[in-house]
Amino acid sequence: MNVVVYGATGNAGSEIVKELVARGHKVTGVARKVDALKSQPEVTAKVDDLSNADTVASIIKGADVVVSAYQPPADNTDKLVDVTKLQIEAVKKAGGPRLIVVGGAGQLEVAPGVTLIKSGYLPAEYLPIATSHEKAAEVLKGSDINWTYIAPAAFFVPGERTGKYRTGTNNLVADAKGESKISFADYAIALVDEIEKPQHEKKLFSVGY
Repeated sequence: MNVVVYGATGNAGSEIVKELVARGHKVTGVARKVDALKSQPEVTAKVDDLSNADTVASIIKGADVVVSAYQPPADNTDKLVDVTKLQIEAVKKAGGPRLIVVGGAGQLEVAPGVTLIKSGYLPAEYLPIATSHEKAAEVLKGSDINWTYIAPAAFFVPGERTGKYRTGTNNLVADAKGESKISFADYAIALVDEIEKPQHEKKLFSVGY
């Protein structure tokens, strides 16, 4: 497949690019700075700052799937919401490729009707980005494009590629000890699996060990 990855040099984006390339997909990596992609000749590198829908549409036109691993600035996390709206507009202009978004865990339920954000367990410093992810997901749900939102575990961290993961719906995936974790590499496996064999079109789902 022809896949465009925004945020291709970030923690999640770089692992997603690596997984896509390993499986033989045609990959375009997009970021504000693409120096990190120069060592990957199989990846087409393009520079963009997600500020103009027409520019984004020109980059993603002809793609089968667009992956957004965009990370907003820490002092303006709601820029994620604006970028999501821009990406939806760009997808429409480009003819409707599928949009898959690397999401956040804050809106996932830790008990029936109780999200991680509302539980009181989420440290205060993570509330702004968690809330912005929740808002962005609502924007996607209200759109008419083909989207998928993949929410990671509570701890979304560097780690080995084990090839293992479990999925949930709107629940936080945790192990028998109550730990909720997924490595960037194993999250990338789950995302690319979803690209190759769609199971959650126009849906949110969660990933963890």
